[in-house]
Amino acid sequence: MFCKYLIGPIKGLNTLVLGIGLGLGFAMALGSAHAQNTYPTKPIRFFVPFTAGSGTDIVARTVADVMSKSLGQPVLIENRPGAGGTIAASQVAKSDPDGYTILVHSSGHALNPSIYPNLPYDTVKDLSGVTPLAALPNVLVVSPARGWKGVGDLIAAAKASPGQLNYASAGMGSATHLNAEKFKLQAAIDAVHVPFKGTPEALSDVIGGRNDWFFAPLSSALPLIKDGKLQALAVSTAQRSATLPQVPTTLEAGVAGSDYVFWVGMLVPSATPAPIVKRLHDEVIKALAQADVKDKLNRLGAEPMPMTPEAFNAFIKSEMDSAAKIAKAAGLKGS
Repeated sequence: MFCKYLIGPIKGLNTLVLGIGLGLGFAMALGSAHAQNTYPTKPIRFFVPFTAGSGTDIVARTVADVMSKSLGQPVLIENRPGAGGTIAASQVAKSDPDGYTILVHSSGHALNPSIYPNLPYDTVKDLSGVTPLAALPNVLVVSPARGWKGVGDLIAAAKASPGQLNYASAGMGSATHLNAEKFKLQAAIDAVHVPFKGTPEALSDVIGGRNDWFFAPLSSALPLIKDGKLQALAVSTAQRSATLPQVPTTLEAGVAGSDYVFWVGMLVPSATPAPIVKRLHDEVIKALAQADVKDKLNRLGAEPMPMTPEAFNAFIKSEMDSAAKIAKAAGLKGS
C-alpha cells in the first residue's frame, strides 16, 4: 500500500528533476553559444616562451598588433621564458579554455616531449593548434674576431679540438637548440651546449666571444649582421634566404641533411570551443594576408605559414616524430 501511494509522487519528482536538468543544460548551452558569438569581450594574452626580441617574440608581436585592431580588444604579450618553453606551455595548457590565454611557441614545442620526461602537460592532448604563423631561417653566426670565413672553418676548428668549442641556444629544447644538434650530428663534431633564456642573451655572448657559435633566428640576428657585429656563415633552410642571398645554406656548405626550418605557431588549450578556435584561425589568416605584415615578415626573413587547425595538429605530430629521432641520436635529456 505504501509503495502504491509513493510511486506517483516519485514519478512527479523525477519529471521535475529532469526538467530542471534539461533547463539548466539548455541555459548553459545558450550561455556558451553567446560567449562564443560575442568573443572577445576582454583583452587576450599571448604567452611567449622566450624573452623579448627573440624570433618567436617578434613574430608574435607582428601578428598581435594587427589582430588587436581587427578583434577590437588589446592583444597583450607576456614573455614567460625558461625550460625550453615548457613553463609558458604548461601555464596555457592549464588555463581556462576560453580563447583568452594563447600560446605562441616555436618548433621546439615538438622536441620538448622527447627531452623532458616529466612534463606537467601532454603536448598532444592538452594543447591544440590554431595555425602556424611563420617559417623563418636560423642563421649560423659567429664573432668576426674568430676569423672563420665559412662553415668549413668552424667544423675544422671543432674537429681539431673536440669538445672545446661551445655553442649558444635560446634554451634547452628550443628550436635554436634542435637546429644546432642536428647540425652537430650531420657534421660529426663535438661541442658544448650553453642554453640561455632567450635569443638576445645568446647573441650577446657570441658577440662577446664567450660562445663560439649560435643558430640564431634571422629576424633577431639580421641587424647585428648588417652592423658587422656578427658574421653569418650559413642559413639553416634548404634554400638561401632572400634577405641574405649571399650567405649559403648549410647544405651548400657541405653538411648533408643539416637543413632545418624554424616555425612559430599559435596553440590553445585543447578544450577551447571550436567556434573560438575558428575565429582565432580566421583572424590570423587575415593578418598574415595583409601587405604590411607580409612586408615586415619578409624583411625579417620570415614567410607566412598558414594551415588549418587540423593540418597544424597533424604537422605537430610529424614534427614530434622527427625531433624524437634527433633527441635520441644526440642523447638529449632535460632536467
